[in-house]
Amino acid sequence: MGNDYDSNPFAGEDLSTKEKELEAKEAELNQREEELKKKEDTVTRGGIGVEEKNWPPFFPLIHHDIPKEIPVHLQRTQYVAFTTLLGLCVCLIWNLVAVTTAWFEGADSEIWFLAVIYLLTGIPGAYILWYRPLYRAMRTNGALMFVFFFFTYSCHLFFCVYASIAPPLIFEGESLTGILPALDILPVNGLVGCVYLIGFALFALESLISLWVIQDVFRYFCSSGRAEEAKREVRRSSMMVAIGHG
Repeated sequence: MGNDYDSNPFAGEDLSTKEKELEAKEAELNQREEELKKKEDTVTRGGIGVEEKNWPPFFPLIHHDIPKEIPVHLQRTQYVAFTTLLGLCVCLIWNLVAVTTAWFEGADSEIWFLAVIYLLTGIPGAYILWYRPLYRAMRTNGALMFVFFFFTYSCHLFFCVYASIAPPLIFEGESLTGILPALDILPVNGLVGCVYLIGFALFALESLISLWVIQDVFRYFCSSGRAEEAKREVRRSSMMVAIGHG
Protein backbone atom coordinates (compact mmCIF):
# COMPACT_ATOMS: atom_id res chain seq x y z
CA MET A 1 0.00 0.00 0.00
CA GLY A 2 1.39 3.39 -0.88
CA ASN A 3 2.34 5.80 1.86
CA ASP A 4 -0.04 8.76 1.97
CA TYR A 5 2.72 10.82 3.50
CA ASP A 6 5.13 10.34 0.56
CA SER A 7 3.65 13.37 -1.27
CA ASN A 8 4.30 16.90 0.04
CA PRO A 9 0.99 18.45 1.12
CA PHE A 10 2.57 21.94 1.04
CA ALA A 11 3.87 21.73 -2.55
CA GLY A 12 0.74 23.20 -4.09
CA GLU A 13 0.61 25.90 -1.44
CA ASP A 14 4.27 26.86 -2.09
CA LEU A 15 3.64 27.09 -5.83
CA SER A 16 0.60 29.27 -5.28
CA THR A 17 2.60 31.55 -2.97
CA LYS A 18 5.39 31.92 -5.54
CA GLU A 19 2.87 32.77 -8.25
CA LYS A 20 1.35 35.44 -6.03
CA GLU A 21 4.81 36.88 -5.33
CA LEU A 22 5.60 36.99 -9.05
CA GLU A 23 2.28 38.68 -9.78
CA ALA A 24 2.95 41.23 -7.03
CA LYS A 25 6.41 41.97 -8.45
CA GLU A 26 4.98 42.30 -11.95
CA ALA A 27 2.31 44.69 -10.70
CA GLU A 28 4.98 46.71 -8.91
CA LEU A 29 7.09 46.90 -12.07
CA ASN A 30 4.07 48.00 -14.10
CA GLN A 31 3.30 50.67 -11.53
CA ARG A 32 6.87 51.94 -11.67
CA GLU A 33 6.74 52.06 -15.47
CA GLU A 34 3.51 54.06 -15.34
CA GLU A 35 4.99 56.50 -12.82
CA LEU A 36 8.10 56.90 -14.95
CA LYS A 37 5.98 57.55 -18.04
CA LYS A 38 3.92 60.14 -16.16
CA LYS A 39 7.11 61.89 -15.06
CA GLU A 40 8.42 61.88 -18.62
CA ASP A 41 5.13 63.31 -19.91
CA THR A 42 5.17 66.00 -17.24
CA VAL A 43 8.73 66.93 -18.06
CA THR A 44 7.93 67.09 -21.77
CA ARG A 45 4.85 69.26 -21.22
CA GLY A 46 6.86 71.54 -18.97
CA GLY A 47 9.43 72.05 -21.66
CA ILE A 48 12.22 70.73 -19.43
CA GLY A 49 13.03 67.58 -21.32
CA VAL A 50 15.40 67.17 -24.21
CA GLU A 51 13.73 68.58 -27.29
CA GLU A 52 14.67 67.67 -30.82
CA LYS A 53 16.09 70.57 -32.78
CA ASN A 54 14.08 71.02 -35.96
CA TRP A 55 14.39 74.66 -37.07
CA PRO A 56 15.59 75.95 -39.45
CA PRO A 57 15.07 72.77 -41.49
CA PHE A 58 18.34 73.09 -43.41
CA PHE A 59 20.44 73.56 -40.24
CA PRO A 60 18.42 72.85 -37.07
CA LEU A 61 19.43 75.04 -34.14
CA ILE A 62 16.29 75.19 -31.99
CA HIS A 63 13.14 73.20 -31.25
CA HIS A 64 10.14 74.97 -32.76
CA ASP A 65 6.75 73.43 -33.56
CA ILE A 66 3.89 75.90 -33.17
CA PRO A 67 1.17 73.80 -34.92
CA LYS A 68 1.68 70.83 -32.58
CA GLU A 69 2.60 72.50 -29.28
CA ILE A 70 0.72 75.81 -29.12
CA PRO A 71 -3.09 75.91 -28.65
CA VAL A 72 -4.92 76.86 -31.83
CA HIS A 73 -6.35 80.09 -30.44
CA LEU A 74 -2.84 81.30 -29.52
CA GLN A 75 -1.01 80.28 -32.66
CA ARG A 76 -1.51 83.56 -34.53
CA THR A 77 0.02 85.55 -31.67
CA GLN A 78 2.92 83.11 -31.43
CA TYR A 79 3.56 83.33 -35.17
CA VAL A 80 3.60 87.13 -35.05
CA ALA A 81 5.96 87.03 -32.06
CA PHE A 82 8.19 84.71 -34.07
CA THR A 83 8.02 87.25 -36.89
CA THR A 84 9.37 89.91 -34.53
CA LEU A 85 12.25 87.59 -33.62
CA LEU A 86 13.10 87.17 -37.29
CA GLY A 87 12.49 90.88 -37.82
CA LEU A 88 15.00 91.74 -35.12
CA CYS A 89 17.54 89.53 -36.91
CA VAL A 90 16.93 91.46 -40.13
CA CYS A 91 17.18 94.81 -38.33
CA LEU A 92 20.47 93.98 -36.64
CA ILE A 93 22.00 92.48 -39.78
CA TRP A 94 21.00 95.53 -41.82
CA ASN A 95 22.27 97.75 -39.03
CA LEU A 96 25.68 96.09 -39.35
CA VAL A 97 25.60 96.52 -43.14
CA ALA A 98 24.75 100.22 -42.78
CA VAL A 99 27.38 100.89 -40.13
CA THR A 100 29.97 98.98 -42.18
CA THR A 101 29.12 101.21 -45.15
CA ALA A 102 29.55 104.29 -42.97
CA TRP A 103 32.87 102.93 -41.70
CA PHE A 104 34.13 102.43 -45.25
CA GLU A 105 33.11 106.02 -45.96
CA GLY A 106 35.28 107.32 -43.12
CA ALA A 107 33.25 106.91 -39.92
CA ASP A 108 34.88 105.83 -36.65
CA SER A 109 35.65 102.12 -36.27
CA GLU A 110 34.06 102.13 -32.80
CA ILE A 111 30.57 102.27 -34.27
CA TRP A 112 31.30 99.12 -36.28
CA PHE A 113 32.38 97.22 -33.17
CA LEU A 114 29.19 98.32 -31.39
CA ALA A 115 27.09 97.13 -34.34
CA VAL A 116 28.81 93.75 -34.17
CA ILE A 117 28.08 93.55 -30.43
CA TYR A 118 24.41 94.39 -31.04
CA LEU A 119 24.19 91.58 -33.58
CA LEU A 120 26.06 88.90 -31.64
CA THR A 121 24.24 89.54 -28.36
CA GLY A 122 20.87 90.73 -29.61
CA ILE A 123 19.75 87.68 -31.57
CA PRO A 124 20.56 84.90 -29.06
CA GLY A 125 19.53 87.21 -26.22
CA ALA A 126 16.12 87.80 -27.79
CA TYR A 127 15.51 84.08 -28.25
CA ILE A 128 16.58 83.17 -24.72
CA LEU A 129 15.11 86.12 -22.84
CA TRP A 130 11.73 86.67 -24.45
CA TYR A 131 10.85 84.37 -27.34
CA ARG A 132 11.47 81.06 -25.58
CA PRO A 133 9.70 82.21 -22.38
CA LEU A 134 6.65 83.23 -24.44
CA TYR A 135 6.70 79.89 -26.28
CA ARG A 136 6.73 78.01 -22.97
CA ALA A 137 4.10 80.28 -21.44
CA MET A 138 1.77 79.69 -24.40
CA ARG A 139 2.36 75.94 -24.25
CA THR A 140 2.01 75.43 -20.50
CA ASN A 141 -0.05 78.50 -19.49
CA GLY A 142 2.53 79.31 -16.82
CA ALA A 143 1.48 82.60 -15.26
CA LEU A 144 4.90 83.63 -13.96
CA MET A 145 6.47 82.83 -17.33
CA PHE A 146 4.09 85.37 -18.87
CA VAL A 147 5.23 87.95 -16.31
CA PHE A 148 8.86 87.29 -17.18
CA PHE A 149 8.03 87.67 -20.87
CA PHE A 150 6.36 91.04 -20.30
CA PHE A 151 9.47 92.38 -18.59
CA THR A 152 11.97 91.15 -21.17
CA TYR A 153 9.78 91.97 -24.18
CA SER A 154 9.28 95.49 -22.86
CA CYS A 155 13.06 95.85 -22.92
CA HIS A 156 13.06 94.59 -26.50
CA LEU A 157 10.38 97.09 -27.46
CA PHE A 158 12.28 99.92 -25.78
CA PHE A 159 15.45 98.99 -27.68
CA CYS A 160 13.63 98.95 -31.02
CA VAL A 161 12.08 102.37 -30.41
CA TYR A 162 15.43 103.71 -29.20
CA ALA A 163 17.20 102.26 -32.25
CA SER A 164 14.67 103.78 -34.63
CA ILE A 165 15.46 107.21 -33.16
CA ALA A 166 19.14 106.68 -32.20
CA PRO A 167 19.67 109.85 -30.15
CA PRO A 168 23.26 111.15 -30.15
CA LEU A 169 24.26 109.65 -26.81
CA ILE A 170 26.93 107.16 -27.95
CA PHE A 171 29.17 108.11 -30.90
CA GLU A 172 26.48 110.55 -32.07
CA GLY A 173 24.04 107.65 -32.40
CA GLU A 174 25.69 106.38 -35.58
CA SER A 175 26.08 102.81 -34.28
CA LEU A 176 22.31 102.43 -34.86
CA THR A 177 20.39 103.24 -38.03
CA GLY A 178 17.92 105.65 -36.45
CA ILE A 179 16.20 108.63 -38.02
CA LEU A 180 18.42 111.23 -36.34
CA PRO A 181 21.78 109.94 -37.64
CA ALA A 182 20.16 109.27 -41.03
CA LEU A 183 19.11 112.91 -41.34
CA ASP A 184 22.56 114.06 -40.21
CA ILE A 185 24.40 111.85 -42.68
CA LEU A 186 22.08 112.31 -45.68
CA PRO A 187 23.28 115.83 -46.69
CA VAL A 188 26.93 114.74 -46.37
CA ASN A 189 26.77 111.28 -47.95
CA GLY A 190 23.62 110.33 -49.82
CA LEU A 191 24.48 106.63 -50.10
CA VAL A 192 25.12 106.11 -46.40
CA GLY A 193 22.15 108.29 -45.52
CA CYS A 194 19.79 106.20 -47.65
CA VAL A 195 21.12 102.97 -46.13
CA TYR A 196 20.49 104.42 -42.67
CA LEU A 197 16.96 105.46 -43.68
CA ILE A 198 16.19 101.87 -44.67
CA GLY A 199 17.46 100.75 -41.27
CA PHE A 200 15.22 103.32 -39.60
CA ALA A 201 12.20 101.97 -41.49
CA LEU A 202 13.03 98.42 -40.40
CA PHE A 203 13.38 99.34 -36.72
CA ALA A 204 10.19 101.43 -36.86
CA LEU A 205 8.24 98.53 -38.38
CA GLU A 206 9.71 96.14 -35.81
CA SER A 207 8.59 98.51 -33.04
CA LEU A 208 5.01 98.65 -34.33
CA ILE A 209 4.66 94.88 -34.70
CA SER A 210 6.26 94.31 -31.29
CA LEU A 211 3.79 96.75 -29.74
CA TRP A 212 0.92 94.73 -31.22
CA VAL A 213 2.39 91.49 -29.84
CA ILE A 214 2.79 92.69 -26.27
CA GLN A 215 -0.72 94.19 -26.29
CA ASP A 216 -2.26 90.99 -27.66
CA VAL A 217 -0.43 88.78 -25.16
CA PHE A 218 -1.42 91.10 -22.32
CA ARG A 219 -5.09 90.95 -23.34
CA TYR A 220 -4.97 87.16 -23.26
CA PHE A 221 -3.07 87.23 -19.97
CA CYS A 222 -5.81 89.30 -18.32
CA SER A 223 -8.85 87.67 -19.94
CA SER A 224 -7.72 84.09 -19.26
CA GLY A 225 -7.26 84.60 -15.52
CA ARG A 226 -3.49 84.27 -15.69
CA ALA A 227 -3.06 87.69 -14.09
CA GLU A 228 -4.87 86.58 -10.94
CA GLU A 229 -2.97 83.31 -10.96
CA ALA A 230 0.32 85.20 -11.15
CA LYS A 231 -0.71 87.34 -8.18
CA ARG A 232 -1.55 84.24 -6.17
CA GLU A 233 1.77 82.62 -7.03
CA VAL A 234 3.65 85.77 -6.05
CA ARG A 235 1.78 85.93 -2.73
CA ARG A 236 2.43 82.24 -2.13
CA SER A 237 6.13 82.67 -2.87
CA SER A 238 6.30 85.70 -0.58
CA MET A 239 4.65 83.74 2.22
CA MET A 240 7.08 80.85 1.78
CA VAL A 241 10.02 83.24 1.92
CA ALA A 242 8.60 84.91 5.02
CA ILE A 243 8.05 81.54 6.70
CA GLY A 244 11.54 80.45 5.76
CA HIS A 245 13.06 83.52 7.38
CA GLY A 246 10.72 83.34 10.36
